Amino acid sequence: MHFSEEINVKKILVSRAIFPDVLERLTRYFEVESNQEDRIFTSAELAAKLADKDGVFIAGDRINEAVLAAAPRLRVAANMAVGYNNFDMEAFNRANVLGTNTPDVLNETTADLGWALMMAAARRMSEGERLLRAGKWDRWSYDMLTGSDVYGSTLGVIGMGRIGQAVARRARGFGMRVVYHNRSRVAAEIERELNAEYLSKPALLAEADHVVLVLPYTAESHHTIGAAELALMKRTATITNIARGGIVDDAALIEALRTRQIGAAGLDVFEGEPKLNPGFLDLPNVVLTPHIGSATEATRRAMANLAADNLIAGLGEGPQAGHPPTPINPDVMARWSR
Repeated sequence: MHFSEEINVKKILVSRAIFPDVLERLTRYFEVESNQEDRIFTSAELAAKLADKDGVFIAGDRINEAVLAAAPRLRVAANMAVGYNNFDMEAFNRANVLGTNTPDVLNETTADLGWALMMAAARRMSEGERLLRAGKWDRWSYDMLTGSDVYGSTLGVIGMGRIGQAVARRARGFGMRVVYHNRSRVAAEIERELNAEYLSKPALLAEADHVVLVLPYTAESHHTIGAAELALMKRTATITNIARGGIVDDAALIEALRTRQIGAAGLDVFEGEPKLNPGFLDLPNVVLTPHIGSATEATRRAMANLAADNLIAGLGEGPQAGHPPTPINPDVMARWSR
């Protein structure tokens, strides 16, 4: 589609490859610069591309003060993710730029993956598959690949937000005791619904057989799990991280797994990803996936469409003009007309 300069159509950047039909939706409202070749932009390249843009559809790229300083027209950055630690929200507020995210649509899918990782770690499934593929399974033995039970055990959830609650709900079918730790206690009715007991973090780590991390990454949550916390856990316990890299001190976790201070881990996120601490690769007792918590087609489509809804509405277009569904810092919109 070609737009006439006279009608002052807003310009946007789509920073990563997305579903073609979602891209087509955006072209109905905007002049779109897309990146369907899915090249990863450097910070300088992203800044240059945003210099004349009113909005950006982002999938993981970092937008900091330097990028915003180079983008004087930018009004909306729509993140195709629920987490937004790739946004410097203090800089967004100073620059009067609206950030949006995609909560809720990925809750159940991410909880599913958390359970898959937890169960695979507990039952040593990756070890078993590697043994089979290497042709080393030649007999039965009473202690071959003995892991830890999930049914009837204690599940500890750290971070009882939407995804944490979805993880906890699944424990009912496994007859598990559910304990949780959160920045603040959830409402009493949610505790009753989930049959969940609030504990301090040290008490949870000491009592849980399986710990699942589902908290947002912030400066305060950096290395929520480090050497001291791992030392509190049972030697048979597992830990699963489906939250964000940086919440766990990866070096400390590698050491705890290597020395069998804890039983096993299931990890979907890592410090400095997509780089990976190579120490994980030599460990038999860790299950690794490449940040695929939301990776079903239905969920990724829902995320992409919600990000598009936010961008369209945030830039004053479409049926929800001026009312993006999931803003992070909605107060900035009131300052646009001043």
